[in-house]
Amino acid sequence: MPSTVSAMTDWIGLAEEVAARLKADAAERDRANRPPTAEVDLLRSSGLLAAEEAADAVTRIISAADASIGHLIGYHYLHLWRAELFDNPSAAARMRADRDWFWSGVSNPLDAALELTPTSDGFIVNGRKTFATGASVADRLVVSATRVDTDEKITFTVDAKADGISYPSDWDNTGQRLTASGGIVFENVAVDAQDVLGAQPADSIRLSLAALGFQLALTQIYVGIAAGALAEAAEYTRGQARPWLLSGVEAASADPYILAGYGELVASLEAAGTLADRASESLRQSAAAGSDLTAEQRASTAVTVSSAKVFATRVVNETTSKIFEFMGARATATKFGYDRFWRNARTLTLHDPVVYKAREVGAYFLTGEHPPFTGYS
Repeated sequence: MPSTVSAMTDWIGLAEEVAARLKADAAERDRANRPPTAEVDLLRSSGLLAAEEAADAVTRIISAADASIGHLIGYHYLHLWRAELFDNPSAAARMRADRDWFWSGVSNPLDAALELTPTSDGFIVNGRKTFATGASVADRLVVSATRVDTDEKITFTVDAKADGISYPSDWDNTGQRLTASGGIVFENVAVDAQDVLGAQPADSIRLSLAALGFQLALTQIYVGIAAGALAEAAEYTRGQARPWLLSGVEAASADPYILAGYGELVASLEAAGTLADRASESLRQSAAAGSDLTAEQRASTAVTVSSAKVFATRVVNETTSKIFEFMGARATATKFGYDRFWRNARTLTLHDPVVYKAREVGAYFLTGEHPPFTGYS
C-alpha cells in the first residue's frame, strides 16, 4: 500500500507540473487553433502517458488547465484500459511495448463502418470516419471495423502513420479546438493478424464495459473543466474584480452574493467529483469481475456512470457560465480567454444526448430496466 500511495502522489505531482505549463498559455494556444503536436510531445516527454494507475486524477488535473489536452490523455488511458477487456493478453501487452506511445482510437459508433477484408496474414481496412479524437497526432490507433465476409465487428491496432492512412484536418469547432478530432481515411491499410485484439459481439457483457469507460472519461473531463474554470475565476475575482457600488464592501471577494455564488458552485463541483469517483470504482470492480460479471452488476455500474455524467454535465455547463457573474463585464475581454471553459464544456457535453442517460437512470430506478448495450451506454 505505501508504494502505491507514493506512486499516486508522484503521478499527481507530475501532472500538476505539466498542467502549470499548459495553463500558462492555454488561452493563446486555443486562439491559435494549431494541431496539438507540441502538447502531445509534452505529455510524452513528461512520462505521464504511463500513469494509468492515476488516470482519473491526471485526467482531471490536465483538463482543468487545458480541456483539450485532458481529453487526449484521458482517452489515451481509456484505450489502454479497454484493450484488457479482450481475451488477448499478448496483444494488449504489445500496446505497452513502448510507454512513450500516445494512443488514440477510431470507433465512433454513429459513423459509417470501416470495412475489413481478410488476407492471408490479417486484413485490409478501407473507409472513412468523421471523428477520430487525437488520431492525427497519435503514435498508434485502436480501431474498430466490420468484416465484409461475416459482418463481425473486429477491434485491432495499427500504426497511426501507416501507409494508406490520411487525415483531412477538418476539425474547427467552437470548443475542444486542440483535440485534433477531425476525420480519418483508410485506403488499403494492412492490419497484421497479431495486432487484432479480437471480435466485439454486440451481446458481450464484458466488452460492453468499454462504452461505460468512454462515458466515465468524459465525466472526469467535465469535472476537470469545472475545477479549472472555478480556479481561474477565483484568481480574477480576488485580484481584479470590482465590487458593485451598492454592495457596501471594498472588495468583490467580500461581497456576500459573490461568496454565496462561489459556495454553491464549489459544493456542486465537490459532489460531481465524488460521484465520478464512485462511478470509477464501480467500473473498476465490474472489469475486475472478469467472466463472473453479471448482468445486474453491469447494469448497476452503467447507471452509476450515467448518474455521474448527468450531474457533471449540469455542473460544468452551469459553472463555466456562472463565473462571469462573479468576475464582471471586464472579464469577457478576449485577452483572458475565460470563454474557452464554456466553449469546451458546451462542445464536449454534446458528445451524446445526456437526456438519454437520465432516462436510463430513471428507468432502472422505477422499473429495474437495464441500460441497453450500445456504443454510448
